[in-house]
Amino acid sequence: MSRDATLPAAPAPRIAVLVPCHNEAVAIGGVVAGFRRTLPQACVYVYDNNSSDATREVARAAGAQVGSETLQGKGHVVRRMFADIEADIYVLVDGDGTYDPTAAPAMIRLLRERQLDMVTGLRVSHETAAYRPGHQLGNRLLTGLVGLVFGRRVSDMLSGYRVFSRRFVKSFPALATGFETETEFTVHALELRMPVGEMVTAYAARPAGSASKLRTLRDGWRILGTILGLLQRERPLPFFGGLGGLLFLASLGFFLPVFSTYLESGLVPRLPTFLASVAFLLLSFLFLAVGLVLETVTRGRQEAKRIAYLAIPAPPAPESMAPAATSALQ
Repeated sequence: MSRDATLPAAPAPRIAVLVPCHNEAVAIGGVVAGFRRTLPQACVYVYDNNSSDATREVARAAGAQVGSETLQGKGHVVRRMFADIEADIYVLVDGDGTYDPTAAPAMIRLLRERQLDMVTGLRVSHETAAYRPGHQLGNRLLTGLVGLVFGRRVSDMLSGYRVFSRRFVKSFPALATGFETETEFTVHALELRMPVGEMVTAYAARPAGSASKLRTLRDGWRILGTILGLLQRERPLPFFGGLGGLLFLASLGFFLPVFSTYLESGLVPRLPTFLASVAFLLLSFLFLAVGLVLETVTRGRQEAKRIAYLAIPAPPAPESMAPAATSALQ
């Protein structure tokens, strides 16, 4: 004897819009209003990062929940928000008014329908002032470097418009301090082979009277340093093996002239050069050994991170995708 049992409808997912801010009084009111209009079921959180203007007051007046982080830098704010705020789906966006709030519902729908852990807003702009050619070139170079090392699955690594699942947010270590946090998002997703997606979204210029906090060269170097640090931590064998290979080539460069002289005369007149070649050879083997040892350690860390990630429930699927439940009574 059997019968169909209909489960009660699953509750709607909790959606949190996270807006880290520093001196964005000009734009933050419009950002909060835009997301409250397009995502009426979401709670908008604005975390102020030592603003000297009226950012907090404007955000609160627009209907946002306002918090603060005193450690200066976007990475610190993101870490605090990820730790404090509980939700099923997180929308992260800058408070400068450059991203389109109307794209958020489609990004959330993509995350839910495909059971993704991260959806990146792929910036498209026809305004030179919004997305300067120098920034576009730097983004392509840095994104290409990360793709070369960790996999080419993200086209706009530095986008500040993202939608995350809960298991992404709660398994993300958040070690960055500044704008390099976007690099960490990408590498975290690629390293754990999370399902990710992208969606084209409009990118506009800042409103009049609003100033960018991004410094192209300074922040570009910081992001490059973050990539190299992540390479050293997450790909130690290629990193140290590559350095060992360079040292081995240097050793050959010192040794070959000495060896050529030895074949001609049977003597080693340049003993310091020979000793330098031996030293570089030993260092090359040492770097290779370090890479092998750290590769084993990194493998263990990756397994632990993967287990922590899998311990968190997957993003809630739309009701239309939920399977019908059937129970049997005998």
